Amino acid sequence: MKKKQLRIGCALAALALAASAALAQGHGGHANHPPAGGAKPSASTQAYEAAAARMHEGMGISYSGNADVDFARGMIPHHRGAVDMARIQLQHGKDPALRKLAQEVIAAQEKEIAFLEDWLRRHAPR
Repeated sequence: MKKKQLRIGCALAALALAASAALAQGHGGHANHPPAGGAKPSASTQAYEAAAARMHEGMGISYSGNADVDFARGMIPHHRGAVDMARIQLQHGKDPALRKLAQEVIAAQEKEIAFLEDWLRRHAPR
């Protein structure tokens, strides 16, 4: 695997882990509760939590039984979640290496979203 693909794959895994953690907090009774001391969650935390919620809601597809169609339908909101999280990083993050990676994630995921949408237009039952 090329280094760039590996970095993007690792970033996606990290983003998925962050989204899962945010979702777990949402269902574990800790979301929407201020941190200790009554402080309001940071703007980036609020944005990540909202992005994770949108992604997981979007991934709640009606399964067709066709593994290819279901994969494409589920991956589109998953990739959109990665794009949203990368944009949040660009808005709030400071680290140059992570900002560069976030830009690469956006470019790669948008390309894959376009591929999946085109594939669905050609192959999915109407």
